[in-house]
Amino acid sequence: MSRYVLLLNFTEQGVSGINDSTSRAEAFRKAIEAVGGSVEFLSWTLGPVDGVVVFSAPDEATAVSLVLGLRKKAMVQTTMLRAFDTAEFKAIAAKVV
Repeated sequence: MSRYVLLLNFTEQGVSGINDSTSRAEAFRKAIEAVGGSVEFLSWTLGPVDGVVVFSAPDEATAVSLVLGLRKKAMVQTTMLRAFDTAEFKAIAAKVV
């Protein structure tokens, strides 16, 4: 299972529909769970980023399809980052020449 950090910024449409933001977040959580993934962290934030989600998905293609589905709704812009735990990064660092 791969882990991802998703940074969210509301679009103008997203701000207009802010009252439904928690319902949209729950729908995204259910979509992730439906494909065998999980949400580890979900929070709304203040500052240059409006929200952060840390989630796991079975593979990269599944993760990308979930995020594209979220983007298709036009409520948020996203930045998706691949995240590595300590063991994963240790194995990667060991291969650095």
